[in-house]
Amino acid sequence: MWLYRNENGLPRRAFVNELRNNRDGEGEGVTSPDEYPYGDLREYLAELEKKDLLVRVSRPVNKDTELVPLVRLQFRGLPEHERLAFLFEHVVDSSGHRYDGSVVLGAFAASPAVYATALAAEPDEVPARWAAALSGPVAPVVVATGPCKEIVLEGQSLLDAGGVDGFPHPISTPGFDPAPFLTAPYWVTKDPETGEYNVGIYRGMIKGPDRIGLQMDTPTQHIAIHLEKARRLGRKLEAAIVLGAVPAVGFASAQKIPFGVSEYAVAGGLMGRPLEVVRCETVDLEVPAHAEIVIEGEIDPEHLESEGPFGEASGYMGPRTSSPVLRVRAITHRRSPVVQAFISEFPPSESTLMRKIAFENVYLRFLRQACNIDAVRRVVTYESGTCNMFFVIQLKDPRPGQARQALYAASGYEASMGKTIVAVDSDVDPEDLDSVVWAMSFRMQPARDVTVLPGKLPRLDPSAVPGEQSSALLVDATRKRPYPPTSLPAQEFMENALGIWQELGLPELSLANPWHGYELGEWSDEDRRNAAAAVEGRYAAES
Repeated sequence: MWLYRNENGLPRRAFVNELRNNRDGEGEGVTSPDEYPYGDLREYLAELEKKDLLVRVSRPVNKDTELVPLVRLQFRGLPEHERLAFLFEHVVDSSGHRYDGSVVLGAFAASPAVYATALAAEPDEVPARWAAALSGPVAPVVVATGPCKEIVLEGQSLLDAGGVDGFPHPISTPGFDPAPFLTAPYWVTKDPETGEYNVGIYRGMIKGPDRIGLQMDTPTQHIAIHLEKARRLGRKLEAAIVLGAVPAVGFASAQKIPFGVSEYAVAGGLMGRPLEVVRCETVDLEVPAHAEIVIEGEIDPEHLESEGPFGEASGYMGPRTSSPVLRVRAITHRRSPVVQAFISEFPPSESTLMRKIAFENVYLRFLRQACNIDAVRRVVTYESGTCNMFFVIQLKDPRPGQARQALYAASGYEASMGKTIVAVDSDVDPEDLDSVVWAMSFRMQPARDVTVLPGKLPRLDPSAVPGEQSSALLVDATRKRPYPPTSLPAQEFMENALGIWQELGLPELSLANPWHGYELGEWSDEDRRNAAAAVEGRYAAES
């Protein structure tokens, strides 16, 4: 494990131990769901449709040329709150072949409303729901069988059904991608030494009916650690790919959970009950019983093949690399399965919104609880930076050194996360880039408040020179001394103006913070008297 210890806080390992040990407790002030209403992906899609958050497309749609471009349009042309999930019920390929089953895109995070529905929470309850899940993981329970076993394909039956090619996996970036890719696969592996589970989302290139490429981005990915352990032990790594599961499994798989903590248990924490899992047919692994499709196989850590290029979340095509390959042994699935894919690639996308909400919650918890930096109020990531590259940490009245401590701790939590991290005060809206630029322009001095930290791992970043390490830029844009008031009318006058605005029937406002003036420490009683006299018309006498 890559371990970072900051100057005054606890090491990252403390966060790992807290999650491992606090399996039955709940975080302070947070609650688990009373009853997670979805038993499988299909029940969840029915709820989306009930809330008018799902578009059913019954006309023929080509998975290779039309399907992803259609959904992509809303991410380039609609405001976030208007984006929807899409279910394609008549899927064909470029040869005209029609597939049994359907394809769903945008089902977990097309918009904040979709995300909250998947979590079975109100939008303002999402942070508390995540805090409860991370504080109170619930171990899965093994059941005898489940819907994922409705059809079992092995040997000749697997080949006769077309193997992996028997399902309508879409091409994500038509015109540039060299093949269909699995974009929403939950790769399930076990640590060869400890037996602890990892469930992570890593893209998979379809290389044939019995072969799927595995792309891990960096050697710090948990499946990469499992593969390295298997290589040292001289064995292959068994793996299962889950396509289409209850949303809690997808959210846990996308989260930056510390190594050694089971995503199945975090999914249980999100659900407030154990996740039901079943044993695989040909590998020693357990998978969600209500999954749509399960692909079983093994990975030879010594064998690499060409993989990619692929349209990346950086907004650029990623390079062709040499990557491991899953050799498929068996596939089990539901009848007429729903193939889930994430709309990813150019930001913003479904995958960036998933990461944004997940990463912000886990980083906030890490800084406040594991590092004991009580001044931290929010952590905000930006979808345009794929939620990996640009962080803003908001602090309320930080003590001397706390802002820098938070910057170093956030950079150290994950070696490939946080290329630029900015600390701001509580009066700066971390979601508003204009507000962040204001803080960076007038609350920091580069020679004093900027640190370049080497030793980071480049992550899908075309600016990094191949073979070299990346670095992080840490910016302390908090006030170091009292400041004069902000140069806006005081609150009482802005509130009065707001009443007049509404009385005149003017367009509805979406006010950016700050929207009124306030003091920041450098303001005297004389200044206040003069200002009060001015608004009363006595400024000449006071001067």
